[in-house]
Amino acid sequence: MPAKNTRIEHDLLGDLAVPADAYYGVQTARAIENFKISGVQLRLYPNFIKGLAMVKLAAARANFDTGGFSKEILGAIEGACNEILDGKLHDQFILDVIQGGAGTSTNMNANEVIANRGLELLGHKKGEYKYLDPHDHVNRSQSTNDAYPSSIHIGLALGNHEVIAAFKELIAAFRAKGKEFGHIIKMGRTQLQDAVPMTLGQEFVAFAETLEDEITALQNIEKVLCEISMGGTAIGTGLNAPEGYAQKCAAHLAEITGMRIKLARNLVEATQDTQAFVLYSSVLKSLAIKLAKVGNDLRLLSSGPRCGLHEINLPATQPGSSIMPGKVNPVIPEVTNMVAYRVIGNDLVVTLSGEGGQLQLNAFEPIMAAVLFESQVMFVNAANTLRVHCVEGISANEEVCKHYLETSIGTVTALNPVIGYDKATELAAEALKTGEGIIPLVREKHILTDAQIDEILSPESLTGQGRE
Repeated sequence: MPAKNTRIEHDLLGDLAVPADAYYGVQTARAIENFKISGVQLRLYPNFIKGLAMVKLAAARANFDTGGFSKEILGAIEGACNEILDGKLHDQFILDVIQGGAGTSTNMNANEVIANRGLELLGHKKGEYKYLDPHDHVNRSQSTNDAYPSSIHIGLALGNHEVIAAFKELIAAFRAKGKEFGHIIKMGRTQLQDAVPMTLGQEFVAFAETLEDEITALQNIEKVLCEISMGGTAIGTGLNAPEGYAQKCAAHLAEITGMRIKLARNLVEATQDTQAFVLYSSVLKSLAIKLAKVGNDLRLLSSGPRCGLHEINLPATQPGSSIMPGKVNPVIPEVTNMVAYRVIGNDLVVTLSGEGGQLQLNAFEPIMAAVLFESQVMFVNAANTLRVHCVEGISANEEVCKHYLETSIGTVTALNPVIGYDKATELAAEALKTGEGIIPLVREKHILTDAQIDEILSPESLTGQGRE
């Protein structure tokens, strides 16, 4: 007899007691015991769970269209899937995201939760699968090998929208600072050496632009995530899927998601291929590289306050040291960079996993899903954190910028067209030797008139703003 708080379910390996109040079933229960790997559960990635529900909902409607089961069964599956899409039942997805079996455990987790909730909606008890079965009904015309990767595609597309939205807000914050700092002239630097003048505003607008390019890439790459293999079943041949099912499933999924869902041209190839994950991961890596560079620059520009560049102030968010009084560290750009490094590392995981596929399937899709969803979540959090706790509160040290501009020899470059390269080189050498600024030397030697100097050193001439 089962314990009072359990029910007995049966699978290939025999009977197993499942918590009575659990919506998951026997195969999920076995996987919970088998895969204690990362401690990161499926429920922590709601977009993945929603992707599963969307795929199961589309499959159910396609099965009904092709005569697979009754309107009553369809209604029960639809009801359960819609609850999951509303954020309910996510606590029933407690499997480790890293698992063997090419995602079978996750697929069955979804099948069992949908079946048991559907049973309740039909007025039956959990586990009474003769009325609504995880395999025969919820998984009808499917295999893990088409339903699981298709769910990942949809879940990643949902997450991609969130990444884009978070970074658009961050970009807007950089643009706002660019406008605020547009009047502040400073020295630009190449190879960490004085270069030529620019505005602090131009520097911040460049941060916005470099991230904007990556948003465009994220938007363009979404089309590869919208290609699915539903109807291919086990290896892409469509075994056990009725005629027309694949096309109807894709059409229903497009309606459910509001995305441009497209059925893969060759389902045998699509079943074994993970190139969509590799390509998407590469775009995330590119964004990570750009974000880390921005973080590095913010830390450099704010270094000091007495012995660094100190051209900008980052908001003080916490004391910086347990031993050095008064020290405040750039902890927000630091944590942003850590996220970038993790995403770059995750890309290597995806690369190796993609290479590891064999014959008609890639068994390593679970780890690809795990790291890609992690990258999305961390990116959203990092973008929001950097915007709210750093960028929006940045202030400029205008006098410091002015001091560097006036004392740097970099301004000599602006004199080249007027006095010639050789004369400019002589001035630069003298300035280096004496410690004087370029402009005082020009005035002292009467090389140019004050009017000429003012024209050459006008903000428009120095920074190219008049040409923009």
